[in-house]
Amino acid sequence: MCGIAGFLDAGRSATADEAAAWARDMADAVKHRGPDDSDIWIDPAAGIGLGHRRLSIIDLSPLGRQPMHSADGRYVISYNGEVYNFTELRAELAGLGHSFRGGSDTEVMLAACREWGPEQAVTRFVGMFAIALWDRETATLHLIRDRMGVKPLYWCRRDGVFLFGSELKALMAHPVWRGEIDIEAAAAFVRYSYVPGTATIFRHVHKLAPGAILTMQAGAEPQITFYWRLRDVVAAPPIEDEREAVAELETILRDSIRGRMIADVPLGAFLSGGIDSSTVVALMQAQSTRKVRTFSIGFQEPGYDEANHAKEVAVHLGTDHTELYVTPRQTIDAVPSLPKWFDEPFGDSSQIPTYLVSAMTRQHVTVALSGDGGDELFAGYLRYRIVDQVWRRLGWVPQGVRRMAGAGLGALSEPLLDRAARLLPKRMRPLNAGRKVHRVATLLALPAEDVLFLELAAIWPNEDVLVPGSTGALRLAAAPDLACLLPDAVSRMQYYDATSYLPDDIMTKVDRCSMAVALEAREPLLDHRLVEFVWKLPRRFKYDGRQTKRLLRQVLHRYVPRELVERPKMGFSIPLGNWLREDLRDWAEGLLSKKRLAVDGMFAVDEVHRLWDEHQTRRANRENVLWNVLMFQAWKEHYRV
Repeated sequence: MCGIAGFLDAGRSATADEAAAWARDMADAVKHRGPDDSDIWIDPAAGIGLGHRRLSIIDLSPLGRQPMHSADGRYVISYNGEVYNFTELRAELAGLGHSFRGGSDTEVMLAACREWGPEQAVTRFVGMFAIALWDRETATLHLIRDRMGVKPLYWCRRDGVFLFGSELKALMAHPVWRGEIDIEAAAAFVRYSYVPGTATIFRHVHKLAPGAILTMQAGAEPQITFYWRLRDVVAAPPIEDEREAVAELETILRDSIRGRMIADVPLGAFLSGGIDSSTVVALMQAQSTRKVRTFSIGFQEPGYDEANHAKEVAVHLGTDHTELYVTPRQTIDAVPSLPKWFDEPFGDSSQIPTYLVSAMTRQHVTVALSGDGGDELFAGYLRYRIVDQVWRRLGWVPQGVRRMAGAGLGALSEPLLDRAARLLPKRMRPLNAGRKVHRVATLLALPAEDVLFLELAAIWPNEDVLVPGSTGALRLAAAPDLACLLPDAVSRMQYYDATSYLPDDIMTKVDRCSMAVALEAREPLLDHRLVEFVWKLPRRFKYDGRQTKRLLRQVLHRYVPRELVERPKMGFSIPLGNWLREDLRDWAEGLLSKKRLAVDGMFAVDEVHRLWDEHQTRRANRENVLWNVLMFQAWKEHYRV
């Protein structure tokens, strides 16, 4: 795991000293990603500079240092991530005549590029990666991002200079950088809590899409192609035999987890006690000769704590378990540092516990496996179930009738609906019930399941009111041809999340929070071989109309008793609404002062204060949209944009 940065200067105007300084400054901007070592490589005549910050995981010797040259000198690489099948590739390449000096995966990747070319070599890599590869023979730069978007890669062109890096901070360190806020990206951020797709908060600055290769030569336009796309996988014929599917799923899971346990440094796993992380830890322990180190975080507030569940699973599996109970004060104290780690606005408030558990875990290990990706892959989100069941019952009802029903629900106050929810059995009682009912009420009149789901995925649907002048250009939209490819609505919902919410929210959160403390997070449930297998399964193996993650649960129950893991899904949440009324109120009011909002000119001042007043007086819970506005304001202040 590392941080990468670099540039390609079409004008070749820099001296060697200037080019070296630029490359070093860009790499040092992401020092937190790789505190163990650093180096640069430049070729002023070609206008290219590569920088690298290293978090040493495999082959800790200088032979693993990057930027690294291929044995024949043709290729130079700076890359972030891990290729887990490098030992198998190394054996194959050795049989083809390649020799190796060290034990790193980087050296194997370079040999693969020599043997098969970059475009074919990357199809053989199993792992997470953001790669910058310079071909000295053809003077061509290749930027390559892993299939599921686990590792980030940003790029832009400014005044004839092509910039790229693991984080926007790296691009900001180059002297040609200038950042202009994109109003459409700001509005999309308010709507979703993240900037979706290949856009960023800055105009003309981009994320490389998952599974993409960007090819660039000095002075030319960048060319982007795809070596892997999820939509090409989902068309595969289904596997119908359930017992066969469970057995194959366990085999693939074991192999995926085993590969991610390779490290020359201490290794452990996050454990929440839920289905996904418990499965990962169970299969880790089953393949380990020593106790696996597991880590969980607990909260003192009722309704937000899963630490006891994690501990029960850890005791059953016999792991070496560490838990940290954090006080509200410790959690709140982490808030001011968030803009430092998220160099564009990011509003998923589970960033706070993710950062805290990463910091705690890093005190003991350098690598941690996680269960991220399981909800998208195995249809685990409650919203899939809501949309499926609501539409099955109400889709046949005329749109006008549904509109009137929604208006009736919307007329009930959120506090009243919250009180009514307390009458439900605890296992059926949702957090923030009133807010969720109001949300569903506004969606009842929508014309189709896909539209309903994409609207339900929005944190705040009226972003155009909050961000005057925005047009909704970056709103997620239903793909018109997806219904032919995926006739089942739940599968289409999974697809939308796997291609947007997963890389742009979940993976962004995990990457920034873990890298902030130089911890490598590995996601075995996002192994592309597992993804391809699961997408071949019929929907009923994932969600059968009543139970989610059907097949994954069957694998887990072979290792952990059903009663330890079968409970309502909680999520990684915090009592943010109360904090905004209490401990965080002064901080928030400073960022939301009318004078400050008016000077910044991004948000509608009266609308922001209407939401703030509703929240403070408990007329409605506006924690999510207010948090998005606050994160934008805090980010803007930190980077002085």
